[in-house]
Amino acid sequence: MASENHPLVTLAIHSVRHQLEKGDPLPCPNPLPEEMQQQAGVFVSIKKNGLLRGCIGTIQPKYANLAEEVIQNAIKAANEDPRFPAVEIQELKELTFSVDVLTGPEKINDTTSLDVKRYGLIVRSENKKGLLLPDLENIKTIDQQLKVCLRKGGIKKTDHYELYRFEVQRYN
Repeated sequence: MASENHPLVTLAIHSVRHQLEKGDPLPCPNPLPEEMQQQAGVFVSIKKNGLLRGCIGTIQPKYANLAEEVIQNAIKAANEDPRFPAVEIQELKELTFSVDVLTGPEKINDTTSLDVKRYGLIVRSENKKGLLLPDLENIKTIDQQLKVCLRKGGIKKTDHYELYRFEVQRYN
């Protein structure tokens, strides 16, 4: 792990380490730095050898502040992503973390106002939802982005669904 991480990334790393070592969530920083006082949806992504190892987040804020959102989502990314086994403490030195702070979702009528580098996509149909962050290495086209969101949400292309876009501020 790089020694010069953004404070939100450092917080994500410390929260996973603390949870693995102590068995409970890292306490929220006190005093809380000003840049962590806002509320926003946050995704924490964990990679190992450049490959995804865990990613969990919130579209809308669930917690009192950005610090708490990062702490909780980092722990969930490490332990609750159903695609991967839980992170083990000996892996920590091999992992890289990124934190995406989301803007609020904006409803769009169709995919013409999307850009895979700039916008993430949310597809909603009844009680199903698929989400994909923007600027992902293996997503090159809007069609790919839409197909992945539909698949992740268990939504058929023929189902009635709504589209939402959002932007992120990504910290590595």
